[in-house]
Amino acid sequence: MIPEEFQITSQIHQKTYLVDGELREWKGDATEVISTISSTDKYAHTTLGSIPDMGEPEAMEALDAALEAYDKGQGIWPIMKVKDRVECMQSFVKKMEEKREEVVKLLMWEIGKSMPDSYKEFDRTVEYIYDTIENYKQLDRNSAKFQKYDGVYAHIRRGPLGVVLCLGPYNYPLNETFALLIPAIIMGNTTIFKPAKHGVLLITPLLEAFQSSFPKGVVNILFGRGRAVAAPIMKTGKVDVLALIGNSKSANALQDQHPKSNRLRLVLGLEAKNPAIVLPDADLDLTINECIAGTLSFNGQRCTALKVVYVHEEIKEEFLKRFSTAVDALKFGNPWDKGVKLTPLPEPGKPAYIQDLLDDAKAKGAKVQNKKGGKHSDNYIWPAVLYPVTKDMRVYEEEQFGPIIPVLSFKDIEEPLADMAESNYGQQVSLFGKDVYTLSPLIDTLANLVCRVNLNSSCQRGPDVYPFTGRKDSAQSTLSVHDALRSFSIRTFVAFKDNELNNETIEQLLEAKVSNFLSTDYIL
Repeated sequence: MIPEEFQITSQIHQKTYLVDGELREWKGDATEVISTISSTDKYAHTTLGSIPDMGEPEAMEALDAALEAYDKGQGIWPIMKVKDRVECMQSFVKKMEEKREEVVKLLMWEIGKSMPDSYKEFDRTVEYIYDTIENYKQLDRNSAKFQKYDGVYAHIRRGPLGVVLCLGPYNYPLNETFALLIPAIIMGNTTIFKPAKHGVLLITPLLEAFQSSFPKGVVNILFGRGRAVAAPIMKTGKVDVLALIGNSKSANALQDQHPKSNRLRLVLGLEAKNPAIVLPDADLDLTINECIAGTLSFNGQRCTALKVVYVHEEIKEEFLKRFSTAVDALKFGNPWDKGVKLTPLPEPGKPAYIQDLLDDAKAKGAKVQNKKGGKHSDNYIWPAVLYPVTKDMRVYEEEQFGPIIPVLSFKDIEEPLADMAESNYGQQVSLFGKDVYTLSPLIDTLANLVCRVNLNSSCQRGPDVYPFTGRKDSAQSTLSVHDALRSFSIRTFVAFKDNELNNETIEQLLEAKVSNFLSTDYIL
């Protein structure tokens, strides 16, 4: 029984999109938006509504609007005072907060995220925006001064890069998308944003907030397939920054379409194959709890999920037994069900893909360790704990992004270290153990293979003030409240020799307060 407050009483047929400060009406083809959650006793997917199926003409409209708003760096937004940009962002986030229940309800239906996690995603995103505002103010305070070296004064600030094409992921369609979009906007860039394939309707309640909070052309929001909308924009060569959280194939394809890729700044959060390494002295109670969270939070549909588990030979049997029991004890249900840990998969084809990985592994010698592993329901496949897993199995090589858990055992720690060094990915690792003399050299090595070593803890992105990045194919640039402001900007400055004419001119400029760039005003 679906609680009344979460029932879908009417479909949302999105008929507007945001370009050049206008909520324009869409009269073309539409794409149906479905949920794999059933709203009837007999299983059937639920139609949530539809979104515009846009193409090159609309993409070019959005690009022209963003270029005009940037106006070669002379637009209202890129030259606006920091204080005024902050006021615009504060206006937006207050309007966004009013849409909390609406967005959370759509998060649950569109991507199957549990109710607590859906509220957490919304609230965390709001907090991220407020933290970004404060960090931006502090960044400006630190720049409100002159430096002098070798007889030359410099007034150094961070300036915008230009037009940003922003593409977010379906698994965190609000939080990770806004972790790109918000810093890009506040640093003075103009933006074109296309929501992910799943988790798209939840953006629609925020269109009016974007439209009314920022000058025209600063935020342009399109709907449709990336191939139809993003590709034509990239081909023009007029995009300065590609901001994407997704997979490296998409990032490479878009980057290759840009005719001047040397001029293209990349801010990318990509795939990962984060391992857990369980040492013989690990606290198994803690380790199993953290590995459950790491492998199966949001069904493993996170780039930061633990996607392969290495267990020392001495404890593999006990680990597998207890871990398998813990996996089978998890509660499956709809997002609003109390205590639910596993929820319907938003991609209709995902259970079949997981089954293919499972069949391949079993054909090559792996066995399912848990009783429920691989059991199908209408919109789910139960997580399978697989052991022993070998390198010739697809589940070892591919980022599964779903509920299947490959386990390998090792005798020598050099085995998982060698695998990590050979891997295409290098985001994070979880290391479980107690002995400091064993841990110390491991931490020193792992810190040079990945960008975050989680000690006796599952991998995760947050807190958002910490750096979020990766090596190799896992990321480019750094996303965090502090770092994202720098990723979407460039250091630029005014310099002058120390002489009477220059000093007098600068004093007059500061007193007149006519330059938004050349200013020592301190923002409270």
